[in-house]
Amino acid sequence: MPSILRSNQRTAICALLVFSLNLSAALLPVDLQCEGHSDPLAAPSEPRLSWRLSATEGERGQIQTAWQILVASRPELLEVEKADLWDSGKTKTDRSPQVNYAGKPLEAGQRCYWKVRTWNANGQVSNWSETARWEVALVNPSDWQGAVWIDDGKDNPTKDEDFYKTDPAPLMRETFELAKPIVRARLHVAGLGLCYPSLNGERLVDQVFDPQWTNFDERILYRTHDVTALLQEGANSLGLALGNGWYNPLPMRMWGRRNLREALPVGRPRAIACLIVEHSDGSKTTITTGPDWTTKEGPTLKNSIYLGEVHDARMAIADWDTPDYDASAWKPVRVRDDYPLEPLQPLIAPPVRLSEPFTSERVSSPSEGVYIVDFGRNFTGLPDMHFDVPAGTEITLRFGELLHKDGTLNPMSSVCGQIKRNVELEDGTVQSIGGPGAPEIAWQQDIYIAKGGGERYRPDFTFHGFRYMEITGLPYEPKPEDFMGLYMRSDLETKGQFASSNELLNEIQKVTLNSFITNVVTVQSDCPHRERFAYGGDIVATSEAFLMNYDMAGFYAKTVRDWTDAALPDGRLTDTAPFVGVDYCGVGWAMVHPLLLEQLHQHYGARLLIEENLPAAIRWLDAEADRRKNDLVVTGLGDHEAIGPRAAGPELTTPKFVHSARRIARLAEVVGWSEAAKRATRYAEESSTAWEASYLDRNTGRVGTGTQSAQTFALGFADTTERTQEQIFEYLLRDLTAPEDAPRLTTGIYGTRILLEQLSKRGRSDLAYDLAARESYPSWGHMLNNGATTLWENWEGSEGNFSNNHPMFGSVSAWFFRWLGGIQAAEDAVGFDRIYIRPQVVPELEWVNSSHESIRGLIVSNWTANSKGSEHEIVIPQNTIAIIELPAAPDAQVTESGLPIHQAEGLKVLPRESLNTLRIKALSGHYQFKVTE
Repeated sequence: MPSILRSNQRTAICALLVFSLNLSAALLPVDLQCEGHSDPLAAPSEPRLSWRLSATEGERGQIQTAWQILVASRPELLEVEKADLWDSGKTKTDRSPQVNYAGKPLEAGQRCYWKVRTWNANGQVSNWSETARWEVALVNPSDWQGAVWIDDGKDNPTKDEDFYKTDPAPLMRETFELAKPIVRARLHVAGLGLCYPSLNGERLVDQVFDPQWTNFDERILYRTHDVTALLQEGANSLGLALGNGWYNPLPMRMWGRRNLREALPVGRPRAIACLIVEHSDGSKTTITTGPDWTTKEGPTLKNSIYLGEVHDARMAIADWDTPDYDASAWKPVRVRDDYPLEPLQPLIAPPVRLSEPFTSERVSSPSEGVYIVDFGRNFTGLPDMHFDVPAGTEITLRFGELLHKDGTLNPMSSVCGQIKRNVELEDGTVQSIGGPGAPEIAWQQDIYIAKGGGERYRPDFTFHGFRYMEITGLPYEPKPEDFMGLYMRSDLETKGQFASSNELLNEIQKVTLNSFITNVVTVQSDCPHRERFAYGGDIVATSEAFLMNYDMAGFYAKTVRDWTDAALPDGRLTDTAPFVGVDYCGVGWAMVHPLLLEQLHQHYGARLLIEENLPAAIRWLDAEADRRKNDLVVTGLGDHEAIGPRAAGPELTTPKFVHSARRIARLAEVVGWSEAAKRATRYAEESSTAWEASYLDRNTGRVGTGTQSAQTFALGFADTTERTQEQIFEYLLRDLTAPEDAPRLTTGIYGTRILLEQLSKRGRSDLAYDLAARESYPSWGHMLNNGATTLWENWEGSEGNFSNNHPMFGSVSAWFFRWLGGIQAAEDAVGFDRIYIRPQVVPELEWVNSSHESIRGLIVSNWTANSKGSEHEIVIPQNTIAIIELPAAPDAQVTESGLPIHQAEGLKVLPRESLNTLRIKALSGHYQFKVTE
């Protein structure tokens, strides 16, 4: 059949397949990675190394049987195949795509150069790979060479209302001399709060919103920068600009009761830095934060991650971070010895970056002097603006997702913590429900005071979730080109592509991805404005969709560690991580921790992460087991945002516990912890037995209240026999297809994910497709038809109480990949080495294109279909095995590249498990199937 690969898929395949004509059957290692990054500047002292395999086009069934790694202190040693740090020797491969460095002990700052070669199934050895490198991070407190935490010398207020007063963000600086030629320089820097470094007047613009949000008392992620090009012989200056970030939040009572300062480690913003400069004669110069640094108030008068910032450009200090600036009037910093260096760890997760700017679409004026800038999409980030106004002009910017019918800004769906009114206190005074000093309505707002003469403004120490920006105080009518939008997000690399012949599905995918990338500012948040918390339930609902669309290895490894760090003293895992005091959602939110551990092993082979974090999951399971009543889990949320009767109670929480216990048992088996596996299995069996006795009607298949949520939870989470599952599924189908506008779902964030999966798994992809392509309420199409550019918090939508940017219903994207395209990691996969390709050919679609760039290489499943049959183009990467399931009746004619299926190379036909599905075992390669009915 003619190729239906898109150009980007074809380019990736060619890059994987073509490398050397004289080694046609050998497997060349490519894309060498250390801790998931190319040539990282700050890797652990015992890092994990990985690579992908490339083979000649047309070769099928290539398997790596052994590898050899050489690691040297100088690249020239590798050129003559000498390894003074580690020579692994020829090592028999296992299923893990990652290798742990096992050479000589490494020191902080050490540079390591490495290359690898592999052997295939025929014993042929490949050429050596290209040389890659890594540098060892600062691992121990002594590696910081005397650097200490410093702040501006002020103390935080003792009264809540005083936190809302002017408190300029501090600047800090130090000058130093470099007397010798510079060969290499690395700046290691972290803040508590936000910290932006600069050298000789140049801000290090490749990062924003550092450090990433973690449980700061357990883990602080520092950044390492290559600053070689910014330094000079002679005088130099290192500057640090500090903001409040998550370390010094306002004492607002979110929802009238939750003060983040009571849950988070908090304090005055501070920073630590260590600059190490290497010279041509082999010597080093080290500059560290200490008592000789000086500080001064900067032009940002107020800054809050929720409320925004006030910036007075008239107070900007020109050239403050250059060596020629006279800082004699600056005051000394304060050294803080009350915070240890042990939590400092190198950032492995993707950094937060700003996207390329995009121009706003239109500017309207609903009333005199009020302008509304429409950026055309709901997004998370910053405005970048140009003004030409007199000095002292005060311009107020407010942000929101919606407009009122009269065209004015509606900021109410993005108000922090639903702080929207004042209350009268017992003494008769009136204050905001947000507490003393808090605004009556905690909307997102920036205030800019101009310096005059034409200027540009972009906020520094905050970000916003918005589509519309209201401007007041501007003395002229602006133009759309005066305003640019900048996405702010963790720099996740795209790994998945999906498209189909139904444009509605393509738009749903687009809006889902926009929801995803607007909720990853260091944590996967529920929304980018009102709360910004990493809720476990939202991640459970969408993690597989994220994993199919993006490289989530580093981001989700951080997420797992965040949950481990946030564990409560009794062992329970929290609803959010970092922990913000929310502790009522229960098992369904805490289960994100073991879920991600298993998914990261399936997708990336992250065994070490399991060994590191599984103890926390086991402690949690033990704690939850002890809290059961009659072996039932009686507390916690059920199917969040389901429609109709309240979807909660033991009928929903207990299956999630059973499912988590089974998962933890599997994880324990992976690392050989048999006793923990047996205990987890016992918990699952106890609770499963109790749940079935209490909620399952074996005669009808009805579960508890019989809601779609109850039925889907039983299918997706509970332990029941296949016969019982069939009854449960039939009961679900009757409910799903009963309404006049059937099929009609009533599920929340969990049940919706399970519903689409179970329908496809059980042969009813037609109904799953009808739900995905539905346009009336409740549906994704309903959201789009009502102007959504991001997913809503609930099916109905809202003009005030609910967020219009919540990714938790984004599980539909996983269904696109896993079932319409059919790309699935097997349950026992290790780094995607076992693959299922199960494309669902539904009559309403003419074609589907889907691909996923796994850690082992590109997986492709594209198909076209008509009344006569279907054609499938499938690519299986090297060093993997796939089971392909094609829709084909027993009498259908099936060919591969024009040959009868039994004659095709690299394939083995397996016994059928269902009448109309042909099962094929496939080795790696590029296949073209044609099914003629």
